[in-house]
Amino acid sequence: MTNPPILKGIRILDFTWVLAGPYATRILADFGAEVIKIQPLMPEAEDEFSRGYYNTWNRNKLGITLNLSKPQGVALARRLVSISDAVVENFTPRVMANWGLDYDSLKKIKPDLIMLSMSTMGNTGPWRDYAGFGPTVQAFSGITYLTSFPGKPPLNLGTSYADHIAGLLACLALLGALEYRQRTGEGQYIDVSQVEAMASLLGDAILDYTVDGRQVEPVGNSSTEAAPHGVYRCHGDDRWCAIAVFTEDQWQGFKRALGNPPWAEARRFATSAGRLKNSEQLNRLVEGWTKEHTAEEAMASLQEQEVAAGVVQDASDLAQDPQLKERGFFIELDHPELGKTISDAAPIRLSDTPARYIRAAPILGQDNGYVYGELLGMNEGELTKLREQGVI
Repeated sequence: MTNPPILKGIRILDFTWVLAGPYATRILADFGAEVIKIQPLMPEAEDEFSRGYYNTWNRNKLGITLNLSKPQGVALARRLVSISDAVVENFTPRVMANWGLDYDSLKKIKPDLIMLSMSTMGNTGPWRDYAGFGPTVQAFSGITYLTSFPGKPPLNLGTSYADHIAGLLACLALLGALEYRQRTGEGQYIDVSQVEAMASLLGDAILDYTVDGRQVEPVGNSSTEAAPHGVYRCHGDDRWCAIAVFTEDQWQGFKRALGNPPWAEARRFATSAGRLKNSEQLNRLVEGWTKEHTAEEAMASLQEQEVAAGVVQDASDLAQDPQLKERGFFIELDHPELGKTISDAAPIRLSDTPARYIRAAPILGQDNGYVYGELLGMNEGELTKLREQGVI
């Protein structure tokens, strides 16, 4: 007999958009929470809901249209709050307050409500009204500086990593609040600063400065512990292989993988300290070998000798990666307009109550009938009037 989803019976009103917020609520939906996503009434909305980006981060959710620029829309939102366990939003701090949907207002409707906000800088402090997306969050946190190359302009990450970190942290915080309410009967307000969430990953760099007064500088792909250590150009168009050699045993395996080239026996490369000191010259020699092989060939030869190596994968590589396929990283869902869609599975694995994937992201207003009709008890005449007024 299959166990019920771990979050069955939890209802979340989802005001989030873009990635960080929708990712947090997607995880909760994957594990059984009834997540009601508020969808805007805009001419471009129909196009938005046919895009892969929206569909990736909003699966397993219900979708309702609601015009919050109208008083009737705000009134409906407040009615939905009264039957929900939690509200999640990732606007700048002024937005929910301008609608009269801030925590102080909503807890009067439902005293044990949990509300989670996840703005760029958090809801307090002189920078509270700064808006930003993943790349700006990463820059403010300091990550962008440290992932750059020495003496060169800051180089942003290849993806909005901050959105995923903030989303995971927000999801965990909300789960903690649900557990606390289960014990005490009390709701609470959770204020997540996406910049602080990202900065939490910089523990070593922060301690270096606060304890030793040493400012960590960007090092590009190099390492203070391993050489060779980097990303090396391979045969083909924009193909690369990442390689890292930490120990003496790995260095010996590295030489065997390369066929024991004479240059690898030079005295300057005989020790780890020597390889680190002469890393620039070593990297040029390594790339002389990798350029003669495909990234896959280089990876296989090095891994056979127990040397850490991996192809730098593009989207096509990831979609066909045998390891990801074997681990069930990808899941398929049938979308009512797009047909079969593919996205990543939940990052959390629970043995007794695993994530379940029951529906693709909702199209515009897909669940208006269920939410407004069944949950709020509105009749068809009332819904027709709201549609005519541009509220739903």
